[in-house]
Amino acid sequence: MKNIFKVFIISFLSFFAYAQEDGADICSKSKQEAFKRFRDLRNARVAYPGDDKIDVTYYKLNLNISHAQQYLRGEVTVAFKLKSASSTCFLDLRSPLKVDSVKLDNKRITFVQDASKVNLTFDKSYPQGQALSVIVFYQGKPNTSAFGSFTFATHGSSNAPVVWSLSEPYGAPDWFPCKDTPADKADSSDVWITMPVSFVSVSNGALVKVLDNKDNTRTYQWKNRYPIAQYLISIACSNYTEYKNYYKYSDKDSMTVNHFVYPESFTAATKTQLDQTPFMLKLFSEKFGLYPFIKEKYGHAQCDFGGGMEHQTCTSINSYGGSLVAHELTHQWFGDKITCKNWENIWLNEGFATYGEAIYAEALGGKNGYQANIAGNATRAKRAVGTLYVQNISNESEIFNNNRTYSKGAMVLHMLRGIVGDEKFYKILQNYLVSSVAYSAATTEDFQKVAEETTGLKLDYFFKEWVYGEGYPKYTYTYNPNEASKELKITIAQSSGTNPIVFSMPVDIKIIMADGTESLSTVFIDKATQEITFSKPQGVISQVIFDPENKILKDVTENKVTSAVTGNEPESNLVSWSIYPNPADNQVVVGFGLSKQAEVEVEIFDKLGKKLKSEAVENLIFGNYSKQISLNGFSSGTFLVRLRINDQYFGKTLIVK
Repeated sequence: MKNIFKVFIISFLSFFAYAQEDGADICSKSKQEAFKRFRDLRNARVAYPGDDKIDVTYYKLNLNISHAQQYLRGEVTVAFKLKSASSTCFLDLRSPLKVDSVKLDNKRITFVQDASKVNLTFDKSYPQGQALSVIVFYQGKPNTSAFGSFTFATHGSSNAPVVWSLSEPYGAPDWFPCKDTPADKADSSDVWITMPVSFVSVSNGALVKVLDNKDNTRTYQWKNRYPIAQYLISIACSNYTEYKNYYKYSDKDSMTVNHFVYPESFTAATKTQLDQTPFMLKLFSEKFGLYPFIKEKYGHAQCDFGGGMEHQTCTSINSYGGSLVAHELTHQWFGDKITCKNWENIWLNEGFATYGEAIYAEALGGKNGYQANIAGNATRAKRAVGTLYVQNISNESEIFNNNRTYSKGAMVLHMLRGIVGDEKFYKILQNYLVSSVAYSAATTEDFQKVAEETTGLKLDYFFKEWVYGEGYPKYTYTYNPNEASKELKITIAQSSGTNPIVFSMPVDIKIIMADGTESLSTVFIDKATQEITFSKPQGVISQVIFDPENKILKDVTENKVTSAVTGNEPESNLVSWSIYPNPADNQVVVGFGLSKQAEVEVEIFDKLGKKLKSEAVENLIFGNYSKQISLNGFSSGTFLVRLRINDQYFGKTLIVK
């Protein structure tokens, strides 16, 4: 019971933290800030996406860093295979870093350095498939800014020094020579960091060794043996306090969860927040498949760039709210294990991580927690401009646009889940993570292929309109609840932008009867105007709800042909009735006139047909009456007010502001 209680407390506090902040928003803003300095660098994108003649297999960074002098001396080994016969290649590296020499097979080779790359000339021409390894010796002060790719800063009242990197999307060449593209992941990496003994130096993978040197410096040797993209290689160095959790993933095995926290930030509240991480690891491992770097570690290294960055096995982060931690942890599967092949497909990283926040909210708050998260994403996604597939990757606001890349990306996954159902949806994610792009790089088409193979559905329409199209559908549906026929006809009209002109989507239609019974049908809407015919259930229709569980990013307007009542018996005791004000705020008044004595009850239902309030009125004789009803606790939205007169029912739509 104590362990269960502890998990409950952690979850409650985590949910509170979630409600206070939006991890996607924080992540988006921090990455946009980090990218600001990039626009002003001359020739900054000349080399992107790196030299296509080489396939990188390994990086080893041996770095000697002076915070006092804000200076870096590096020896970086880059191993690669030639994709075609060649006597030359180039690596991306930006000035003012200066290359001193380059060695191939322990022999110096000729190089020419310009502002953004180092052009290498081998000792001879090598054939296609040849494995080569060069060591680049270089030094200088890396490009930096307040949120730059390589930053010297201080923290706390004591101005303790800190150094960190944040390379996404184009910042890696600011501090080490590499092939600057997420499409070419190295098979493994090593990072050795030498700094004064006061620094704890953190990087990717497992800590192999810590060496104390004679010059009062200390070298941390980190080893990563999983494929890694160049922008996910990272360092974070300061006077960290280390705090450990453990994720037990089997009866016999556990993985260390290492948190490196500024001493002034290491409080009881911070510990409570960090203690949620093993819970998240378990949750996401159950949903996606086992944590992808289970043989090494997961953890956090505190930095001051205002959000989080999903560096492989060790997220750089500023604060530890549940939403942000969940977002960056989800990236270890979507972004790190599988990386977007190019920045146009960044939604495969950020949209998935944002949806991870929704999964976490659902784990803590159930269906209501999930729907609250989705509602927030839907609001932002409706503001998105342009296609989810990024058209202009030279602009950081385009790549890391919160409305589009993060929220609309998450809504695409939410809508896919609505189409295929929970079981198949998570099977799609699991199959994607073990597909041919596992530990590699992917495009939207790779994900679509897995989704179609898993479900047997043709989903081309879906990805074309939601990833490569713009906007969202706006539906209006019209029906007559009092028709005498045995059929219920619903006319659905939709309007959107120009791409596509009409969206194609399966839509749920729920029919709720006055006696509380209900039916649910799914129809495929793919025309500007479409008439759907249902067999009309016996009795009085109380409500028809379009997309009752909000599975679709949309606007929807309900239009009843006869909107005054939902029952139309000629011998009614009711003379007239109204609700006011409408829209309402804190309260609503139901006014009605009776022709003779009757029992009266006022009920309020939400859009899903759930009864929220019921207030009976004593036996009344003929005359005019009013009933004042409090709306305290009601959220904004559309509701049904139903008036029961003896055994007859009448309904009106109420909008709460």
